[in-house]
Amino acid sequence: MTQELGPLARTLSLPYYEDALPAHDKFHAKRVRDIALRLANDCDGSVDRDILAASAWLHDIGRPRERAGEIEDHDEWATVEAAQLLAAEGVEPDRISRIKHCIRAHSIRATSPEPKTLEAKLLFDADKLDAAGARGLVRLACIVGERSGRTGEKYAIIDDTSATDLETSDSPDIELLQDWAQERLDTLYTQPGRRLGRTRQEFMDEFFTQFAGEVGVTGEW
Repeated sequence: MTQELGPLARTLSLPYYEDALPAHDKFHAKRVRDIALRLANDCDGSVDRDILAASAWLHDIGRPRERAGEIEDHDEWATVEAAQLLAAEGVEPDRISRIKHCIRAHSIRATSPEPKTLEAKLLFDADKLDAAGARGLVRLACIVGERSGRTGEKYAIIDDTSATDLETSDSPDIELLQDWAQERLDTLYTQPGRRLGRTRQEFMDEFFTQFAGEVGVTGEW
């Protein structure tokens, strides 16, 4: 293998994102890579940036298949698929094993293993931080849009239904974005991740305060 691992993983991953929706597309993968490398620069321990970058590019390659109902667990599927892709390119088994752990452990699902390596923890944190802050709130709204209206699922209402004079709804409202963002910030593993999380939390607190203020604005129909 002559190509660097990060750029190789980027090349291998991009075809898998062609049918991805905005919340889990190639731009999300790039943001996660960028955030992960930023966090790595602030880490005290030694970080293998090639492993980290490659894992970031490959971590969500199974999302389009999961959304289409072709697979049940994009983490598990991507772990196997990425290993096969990298092996075909002559990547060393030890490096493949480390990337597999990063991919398998990046999710907050109950079935996902705990990230054990520093690279896995940084990938986990970077992925969660892309769901916080200004861009993160837009991304979470995209996820709500992706999930709303599916068979057996209700549409989400991006409003505070308790503050209106309309009939109340049991569909999720704006608090869903707050809950999802907070859930992710509460799970961060690394000190650099938690520091960045605090700054994004401050912005979100201001955003939701502003949102609550705008909810009270009424007008004539």
